[in-house]
Amino acid sequence: MTDTLHHDVRGSGPVLLVMPGGAGHPMGFAPMTEVLADHFTVVTYDPLGLAHGRLGLPVDDQRVRDWSEGARQVLAQTLPAGEEAYVLGTSSGGIAALDLLARHPERLRHVVAHEPPCVALLPDGPRERAEALFRKVYERYRTAGLQAAAALLGAGLAGREAGDQDGPVGQPLTREEELNNPMALFLAHVLVPFTAYAPDLSALAPGRLTLAAGTDSRGGLLHRTAEFLAERTGSPFVEFPGGHVGVAEHPADFAERLVKTLPG
Repeated sequence: MTDTLHHDVRGSGPVLLVMPGGAGHPMGFAPMTEVLADHFTVVTYDPLGLAHGRLGLPVDDQRVRDWSEGARQVLAQTLPAGEEAYVLGTSSGGIAALDLLARHPERLRHVVAHEPPCVALLPDGPRERAEALFRKVYERYRTAGLQAAAALLGAGLAGREAGDQDGPVGQPLTREEELNNPMALFLAHVLVPFTAYAPDLSALAPGRLTLAAGTDSRGGLLHRTAEFLAERTGSPFVEFPGGHVGVAEHPADFAERLVKTLPG
């Protein structure tokens, strides 16, 4: 976790903490937060400070607990005393949002976790296949470059078999190139440790959680995972517009669906 808690605030109303996926860079989130700012005080958390001048600086392997602890500290700075925050977490940010809910439910009114890749909680067969996929994506990134790894990851999430030669094969990124590319940082330092993490489902506050997935993700790994987590926790399951990156694909519709999903 960085020494400075990087975040942006816009709008007015109840606090809505937004936790992006990937390496936490809020790229593509501005159109959605612009719509949400008509309803909420939108606090967008950037755990590595990638959008706040730290892109290009060294990054270590990331821990879910560090992201959720940073989010707790951001709320301590932005949430008025006696109030509770809404939270939207997407992808890896969704895993951190679940951890935040498990550790600090007293500060949260409701969490929407959109396609969190919590595959460590799946039954043995699906879990082993998912974990093998993510390890293979990491190894492919290291040996064949960013585009080859992204192609393998996309195929795997969609439920398609992807061979070693699928997608463009290039050269591994240099250290400098990696540090200046948020997607590369995700593949190098977030993908494997976050997908290996299993949130404490017994600690999730009843009635304060909604699991979500994109309509375009139906049949895919993360849609099935979100449905499974909803069943395990007794939480509602809601579909949002688009796929895994529906926030960027359909920002206004995604925002409107979120407003309708959050209680109150």
